Amino acid sequence: MPQTADEPDAVAVRTWCALALDALGREREAIDAINVYPVADGDTGTNLYLTVESAAAAVEAVFAAHETGTSVPSAADAVRAMAHGALIGARGNSGTILAQLLRGMAGVLAEGTGGDRMRLALDRAAAWARDAVAHPVEGTVLTVADRAATAAGRAAPGADTAEVARAAYEGARAALDATPGQLPALARAGVVDAGGRGLVTLLGALVQAVSGRAPERPYEAVPFVPPPADDAECPAADGDGDGGPAFEVIYLLEAGDEAVERLRARLDTLGDSLVVVGGDGLWNVHVHVDDAGAAVEAGVEAGRPYRIRITHFAADRTHARPEPARRAVVVVVPGEGLAALCREAGATTVLARPGEPPASGELVDAIRRAHAREVVLLPNDADLRHTAAAAAEQARAQGVRVAVVPTRAAVQGIAALAVHEPDRSFDEDVVAMTAAAGATRYAELAVAERQSWTSAGICQAGDVLGLIDGDVAVIGQDVPATARKVLDRMLAAGGELVTLVLGENTPPLLADSLEQHVREAHLAVDTTTYDGGHQGAPLLIGVE
Repeated sequence: MPQTADEPDAVAVRTWCALALDALGREREAIDAINVYPVADGDTGTNLYLTVESAAAAVEAVFAAHETGTSVPSAADAVRAMAHGALIGARGNSGTILAQLLRGMAGVLAEGTGGDRMRLALDRAAAWARDAVAHPVEGTVLTVADRAATAAGRAAPGADTAEVARAAYEGARAALDATPGQLPALARAGVVDAGGRGLVTLLGALVQAVSGRAPERPYEAVPFVPPPADDAECPAADGDGDGGPAFEVIYLLEAGDEAVERLRARLDTLGDSLVVVGGDGLWNVHVHVDDAGAAVEAGVEAGRPYRIRITHFAADRTHARPEPARRAVVVVVPGEGLAALCREAGATTVLARPGEPPASGELVDAIRRAHAREVVLLPNDADLRHTAAAAAEQARAQGVRVAVVPTRAAVQGIAALAVHEPDRSFDEDVVAMTAAAGATRYAELAVAERQSWTSAGICQAGDVLGLIDGDVAVIGQDVPATARKVLDRMLAAGGELVTLVLGENTPPLLADSLEQHVREAHLAVDTTTYDGGHQGAPLLIGVE
């Protein structure tokens, strides 16, 4: 959203989150690939994506709370929601530091906006992030944040928000290219810092959100040539080299300030990569340790830890666990009816409630619950493509082989699940499921909430819309007639099987009437009907 005035509002904050999430979704794999410090576990891009995803979801929740009125949230409400969402959803070392950066910015921007406030916000963000890390190391995201704040402070007097953000972005770019010369692990690998790379992406999205234009110079890493060994003056850093603690421990903690200070001291003796962020009684704790139990017990002594996540850095994580199954399928479904159907077929399900798409963390949890060496993930929603990819990458880092079949609708997922055969090789199974999904056209019926323009013309509130492959193709007055028109359009291009998934409030005998219509109007086409339950749409349609 163009924001040339000196007052970025809640919509600009929302836009920033959306742009940052989209950019990190595109760049996640590239950032993961250069993740060598503090642990070369290839998940920095994924963790940053998950953290921003949580921040964006919190901002969307604030906007949803205002939907019934004519106003939008205040900028203060939006930035506070962004910071809180990042705090509770922070993943990994990089995500935890990012949460503190956003918290520092939010504390300033909630009190006012404009170029001067943005300078102060970036400065506080860098200072708070550095304070949250037990042993700050130069050449990391902390350095990039410092240089971004310094560059923002040097922007011309009276500069507006967009100019300050652009100066911060340019400063971060320059600092990022210098990180290999500051950190030996980066120099040996010939890469820039992964967390810093993510921060540059985030600042680029900020520039676009407040100015309406993406940065003129998209970031491209400058090739780094290490100096001769005798001339290298890079200092050694904690965590650089082989070995290191076996576990990453992360949890949210409800505790007072004094208890958290004691916790910091205790965890600092147990491991490294210690980052504690938050305040006002809620904290996110991150540490790498050999004794995961002791790290959790320290949290219990300090307050109430919850959402505890423990990740083993070793490649073999199967000891002391039951032997996992060879292969499983994880399916995102829009209602309990389809969830029961998929569970009967042996799949692990994730429920996507109307208006509440699952986050990456939920998909990762489902992959873990499937307890298999190989997992096929069916997102069943085009908007979940980045979310599913991030979840798959995180699961791969934990030793699970995951493939995402890019299903865009539940009926495509049903088609893919129908041809799933665990006795085939993994690649052959994924190819067969992908082909079945791709051969299935999909449609759904929805009820228009307001007058609006569509690809089929103007609709009024209460009209029944027939969407084919995501676009409005039919505007009708009732469900049965609209459904028949949609079926006729879809079957005009051919088809052998129609799948109908009925919502809980569909008209009585709708399935019977549609099955009869297909038999009479389209010879040799079979129809299968399922009860979808509470799924948002009154009817889902698939044609194979």
